[in-house]
Amino acid sequence: MGEQFGPDDVDRLAAEIHAAVEALPVRNTPQQRAIRREYTGKLKGASAGFVLTLAWELLRRDDYRDIAYELIRYHPAAFASLGETELEELGHGMDSWGAVDAVARTLAGPAWLHGQVDDALIERWARSPDRWWRRAALVSTVALNVRSGGGRGDTPRTLAICRLLVDDSDDMVVKALSWALRELAVRDPAAVRAFLEDYGDRLAARVRPVESKAR
Repeated sequence: MGEQFGPDDVDRLAAEIHAAVEALPVRNTPQQRAIRREYTGKLKGASAGFVLTLAWELLRRDDYRDIAYELIRYHPAAFASLGETELEELGHGMDSWGAVDAVARTLAGPAWLHGQVDDALIERWARSPDRWWRRAALVSTVALNVRSGGGRGDTPRTLAICRLLVDDSDDMVVKALSWALRELAVRDPAAVRAFLEDYGDRLAARVRPVESKAR
């Protein structure tokens, strides 16, 4: 069964994680991921609701987005409970590329891949006036195409989002468009070549190096 947790344990675990992170001699991704793995093991017996509540507490206290999102991602029941409302709440307040990529790569893209949210949600993000949600739409496509994360390659859905943002000049969005196309080029280089030919005169110069992967 594993350890059982009650409401009073949220504050305790959040404080433990905070103390462990603050005690790191070097605070980097591998070191923080080691802490997250330790707590993923401890939380095996926890309910989905408890893990989500703990993640929220970490975000509220310290904005430890990577740890909070990964605790959800690697708890099967917590991850399976995610839908449109939960993802948008977890992404609320994103204000940097790191925050966007954490929620989109760790949660939103995989949830989309597994059918927990539909295309309409990602398309709505792509049309958002908020640059960070537009970037999140593009970064979410990465999960569709990266084999290591279970992606099988999804040309239609990836390019549908890319087309919606092909004229976006925001640098954070342009970089994400390049990333989305690079990942798709590994799985379907012909489709990426055709996309670049169709939209070449509208694409930012930063996107053009994708051509080398699509050859």
